[in-house]
Amino acid sequence: MKITILPADDGEEEIIIKCNALTREMLKALEQFRGGINQLALYKGNEIRLMDVSEIYYFESVDNVVFAYCKDEVYETKSRLYELEEKLSMTSFMRSSKSMIINLNKIESLSPIINGRFQALLKNKEKVMISRQYVGKLKEKLGL
Repeated sequence: MKITILPADDGEEEIIIKCNALTREMLKALEQFRGGINQLALYKGNEIRLMDVSEIYYFESVDNVVFAYCKDEVYETKSRLYELEEKLSMTSFMRSSKSMIINLNKIESLSPIINGRFQALLKNKEKVMISRQYVGKLKEKLGL
């Protein structure tokens, strides 16, 4: 890949991308360049914590409350699961069931289980299920 930087003749800055195909990696880089989501406000009691999304293992909706699970801590988020799925669509997060979004970078191993589902062992040794309707998307994202 070649990167060329030129001074703007008319003072207006612009970015031009020439490519044969816009890859997922390019889209991720563009999203981050545009100021894409890097942090989320998470809540625990009276504390509000700005957390890097890379520290989050998964999000789970339980009784209409969405929780963010980190290595050792669980926080609440005010966002709905579908909102998080949209915000994080160009990142390593993907929907893994009706009530869960998982960070693919936090998966240590995957095991197929009955009924076409997968079980993911996360790096914090927690196990989560991936519903069969999302297994195809998981395989595609992981290049399997």
